[in-house]
Amino acid sequence: MTDILLHPIEKHVAHIELNRPEKLNALTLDMFDLLPSAINELESDKRVRAAVISGSGRAFCAGMDMENFAKPQLLETKFNNPAREFPNFFQRPAMSLRNARFPVIAAISGPCLGGGLQIALGADIRFCAPNAVFSVMEIKWGMIPDMSASQTLRELVGIDVAKELTFTGRKVAAEEARELGLVTRIVDDPILEAKQLASEISDKNPDAVEGAKELFHETWGSQGGLETEERIQRQIVFQPRQIEAAMATLEGRKAKF
Repeated sequence: MTDILLHPIEKHVAHIELNRPEKLNALTLDMFDLLPSAINELESDKRVRAAVISGSGRAFCAGMDMENFAKPQLLETKFNNPAREFPNFFQRPAMSLRNARFPVIAAISGPCLGGGLQIALGADIRFCAPNAVFSVMEIKWGMIPDMSASQTLRELVGIDVAKELTFTGRKVAAEEARELGLVTRIVDDPILEAKQLASEISDKNPDAVEGAKELFHETWGSQGGLETEERIQRQIVFQPRQIEAAMATLEGRKAKF
């Protein structure tokens, strides 16, 4: 069973599904390649005019699978970026949504945490169920959000809110998320509502829709922060304090810094 599903295209609308329900769709390292590859496949299909991304089961995405941290050498290799390419390995999933030629709507139910939230922030529009829960959770592991939040979070909330959420990693329920601007709407059936909106969008002039997306992304802000994200994370990750934060979280104790 693949970790990323591409459902049949219906009325110019593609549906991408994170597919590890038994793990709350937590991100394997393979998924960092699979999601951009799925987007690339859809980009080449001229039938696609809009897309929906969701998670299977009771979660959108609970963030990084902790089993990744059991492979520190492989994980550290993924942090290396000798060619200085941006978006880098960890930024590509969210930025593939953001940079897709067509609009992407995230349909969110249940946990949307850490890397899962950053992927959702890469979408153009976010619908969530009343049971959705959000967190910029990386501080829990002694890290910064480094999957493109520097580009996406700043467009949705004030800098004070972005800092508070990032400094604390606290969980935010659906209603507060809407009030803060993290989500567009709260709906009972996010996938159904997202598909309906995607279908409505697909009925419009696709040149104008694609042009409008490009217009806002070109004029709303630059992507220069991706390199800064990586630089700061490289100064933090695998250092003693970051390791202590991760171990304390895994062991259910207070970290000692």
